[in-house]
Amino acid sequence: MTNDGGDNAVEMIVTKDLCKVFKNGKNTVEAVKNVNLQVRQGEIFGFLGPNGAGKTTTMRMLTTLMTPSTGSVTIVGYDLSRHAKQIRQKIGYVSQKGGCYEFATGYENLVLQGRLYGLSKSTAIENADQLIKSFEMEEYCHRKVLTYSGGQRRHIDLGMGIMHNPMLLFLDEPTTGLDPTSRSTFWNQIKILQDKGITVFLTTHYLEEADSLCNTICIMDHGVVVAEGTALELKRQIAGDIIVIGMDQIYFDQAKSLLRTRSDIKETLTMENTMKLYVEAGEKALPEILPLLVEAKIPIKTVEMNRPSLDEVFLRKTGYSMRNETAKVLGQ
Repeated sequence: MTNDGGDNAVEMIVTKDLCKVFKNGKNTVEAVKNVNLQVRQGEIFGFLGPNGAGKTTTMRMLTTLMTPSTGSVTIVGYDLSRHAKQIRQKIGYVSQKGGCYEFATGYENLVLQGRLYGLSKSTAIENADQLIKSFEMEEYCHRKVLTYSGGQRRHIDLGMGIMHNPMLLFLDEPTTGLDPTSRSTFWNQIKILQDKGITVFLTTHYLEEADSLCNTICIMDHGVVVAEGTALELKRQIAGDIIVIGMDQIYFDQAKSLLRTRSDIKETLTMENTMKLYVEAGEKALPEILPLLVEAKIPIKTVEMNRPSLDEVFLRKTGYSMRNETAKVLGQ
């Protein structure tokens, strides 16, 4: 559903068969392939995927920073191909690296951003004052940004993204590198924005954030959307329990061979020194599976039984553990 004026849009983002192809000489790379998204007004939409999945390319297209190769995009009721200028007035964007001028104060950054969006000086000052009070930035807003902590910088970045009162806010990895306290404070602010009616589209490597805060979660891999739904809906796609068995990799093939005939094992995944068995009922399967492995003289290091988590969904859909992806991003 679209309309002629963005203020009445019910769906903040609608994409149909969105594609982006990059050409390098004779070679072509399909970074985004036939992506169909629908983001409703007032929701927090989480966009997840491993590195290189196409998330950043998709976000750059949605924020008018990159032109799609094919497909259609409607943002806040406006056709991206014809009304990019109007879209920019209705959206906010906070990149992972931020956009503060380090030798200016946080307050000066806010006012300047408002002026760049066409606000009058008095309105820019008024909005900056309101944000500083709302985000409790009085203590440091008149210091130069180069003296700020990571959390303080992100508060200013967020303020700059909403200085012009956008209907839709894009956040690219907004809490990467922040300590747990700063992350919690930042997300409280995002919830306040949602309560005010702002729609939020974000990427994150922190699954606990997506699980607890996002109304809808979309998982992308190799340029394709592989799953979408609420956190609960995605977890329900993985029925039953997960038996996690720690063993050396050299025993993987032997263990798989022993367990191949069991009809209650729906899927087996192996990574590092861990074998995961997806079963219908863990309480029944575990006492039967363990003796088989022990009798075959397979050394068992650890045994756990878990319910499906969002990380399990991510692993099943992409073949990657999101927690490992997070560690890569943070350099751990």
